[in-house]
Amino acid sequence: MECDTIEVECMNSVVLRGTLAKPAEWSHTSHEARFFRLWLDVCRLSGKNDRVRVLAAESLLQGLGAQTGAEVEVSGQMRTYNNKSGVGGRLIVSALARDVLPADGQYINNVFLSGTLCRPPGYRKTPLGREICDIMLAVPRTYSRTDYLPLIAWGGAARSCAMMQTGQPLHIAGRFQSRVYTKVIDGEPVDMTAYEISVVKLMESAEELTEAAQGVSR
Repeated sequence: MECDTIEVECMNSVVLRGTLAKPAEWSHTSHEARFFRLWLDVCRLSGKNDRVRVLAAESLLQGLGAQTGAEVEVSGQMRTYNNKSGVGGRLIVSALARDVLPADGQYINNVFLSGTLCRPPGYRKTPLGREICDIMLAVPRTYSRTDYLPLIAWGGAARSCAMMQTGQPLHIAGRFQSRVYTKVIDGEPVDMTAYEISVVKLMESAEELTEAAQGVSR
């Protein structure tokens, strides 16, 4: 995926606190480090549950007792990679853990991102008239890599994003969410799950976003 961008101060931060839905399972090995896949249940204020994917190095899980039902707090960054298996979605969205700690208390789901739009926003309305805008945000990271993160905005935020152009900077506070939808495959309806960042608030600058993130972390 190519992206024409302008220079922008980038930020990529996620903090999740929830309950492990199943035991950790091996994902892959990179630079001799073993990574495991965690499925974390994070409940919204509405009561709806998001089951999201977390990747964590084995070293972060040692002594943690990462079993079903364990409550943990994950801090790190959002990551994407292309799924070449032919099974499931083409873009895999995960939280990459920098730290995983035992935790209890209120659920947390905070994502802070700065990047640039890398495709025209997709504005539409639901059958009930609710406004939605699909966004693809490019967030560069080290070693000339870039994460392409799918965002979804609603209402007034959707209208604001719909007027943006490819290459413009965007700063958002949001939530890492899962969303079930139905896709017709070979004439049969199949339930699928999309993973994306739901925009909670648009920020006017990277500085405002940084202040918001620091305020949450304190």
